[in-house]
Amino acid sequence: MLLIFLPWPDVLKLSCCFHLFNSCVRLLRLPSPRNAAAMVFEKQIVVDGRGHLLGRLASIVAKQIQAGQHIVVVRCEQMNISGSLYRNKLKYLAFLRKRTNTNPKRGPIHFRAPSRILWRVVRGMLPHKTFRGAECLKRLKVFEGCPPPYDKVKKMVVPAALKVVRLKPGRKYCTLGRLSHEVGWKYQEVVQTLEEKRKVKNAAYYKQKKTALKLRAQAVKNVANTDVVKKANETLNKLGY
Repeated sequence: MLLIFLPWPDVLKLSCCFHLFNSCVRLLRLPSPRNAAAMVFEKQIVVDGRGHLLGRLASIVAKQIQAGQHIVVVRCEQMNISGSLYRNKLKYLAFLRKRTNTNPKRGPIHFRAPSRILWRVVRGMLPHKTFRGAECLKRLKVFEGCPPPYDKVKKMVVPAALKVVRLKPGRKYCTLGRLSHEVGWKYQEVVQTLEEKRKVKNAAYYKQKKTALKLRAQAVKNVANTDVVKKANETLNKLGY
C-alpha cells in the first residue's frame, strides 16, 4: 500500500484546488471519463408517446435534454397516467383553481393541450429560470398526432417508461387525451380525423413498399443464376472478396 505524505500547507492547497475543480465541473457540466462513452448524441430522437406513462417519460426526457440531446415527442394525446380518470380529473380541476388572486394573467398558466401538459411536466424537472434550463427546453418539441415531417421518420419507444412494463396489471390508468378533452381541450376530434387519414396513407405506402421489395428480391434471385454473374462471383472469390 502506497502512502503519500504532504506538508499541511500543501494539503490545504491541494484541497482548495480539488474543490475549485469540482465547482468548475459542476458549472460547465463536463462529462466524466466514466460517462464519456454515453455522451454520444444522435441528431434528433423522435419518441412515439403512445402507451408511455407521463411522469416516467418526462423524467427521462428531462435528463436527456440536459445532456444535450434533441428530442421530439409525437402522439402525446395517447400517453397514459396512472390512476383512474375520475381521480386525475379531480386533481386537475383542483390545479385549475390555483391562480393569482389579484391578477390571474400572472399565472400559473393552466395548459389544456396534451403536448403542453407534457412540456410543463418536463419544465418542472428543469432549472427553467436559468439560462441553461431555458436552452434545455429549446431542445424539446412536443406534438399531438404525428405531423410532417415526423410521419416519415423512424420513431422510438422508451421501455423504462412504458405502461405495460411499469404498471401492475389490473391497476387503473387513464389517457392524457381524454383528460385534456374533459378539462377544456377543443381539438380531440380534429386530431383523431388527421390521424385516421395519416394511417390510411401510411398503410398504402407500406403495401407499395412491400411489393417493391418483393420484386427486387425476385430480380436479384433471377440475375444471380445467370452465367455472367456466376463467373464474376467465382473471380471475386478467387481474389478473396
